[in-house]
Amino acid sequence: MEKELTMPKLRPEMKDGVLCAWLKEEGDMVTAGEPLFEIETDKVVNQIEATESGILKKQLFEEGDTVDVETAVAILETE
Repeated sequence: MEKELTMPKLRPEMKDGVLCAWLKEEGDMVTAGEPLFEIETDKVVNQIEATESGILKKQLFEEGDTVDVETAVAILETE
């Protein structure tokens, strides 16, 4: 089953974030709680963890892209 992973809203006033780095590549196995990507907001970089285990099927944005909160950034293939 496919699950969309979205840009999290880390603070009430957050509208978007810059996807700084992917820590996993397409096709990689991902475990729930494992860092998946990094985002930058107001000069602070946060690692975002996978919410479920599965295979990273598709990265929907590239490093350096600005992404609105609650927008899908990746597709995870779960069991």
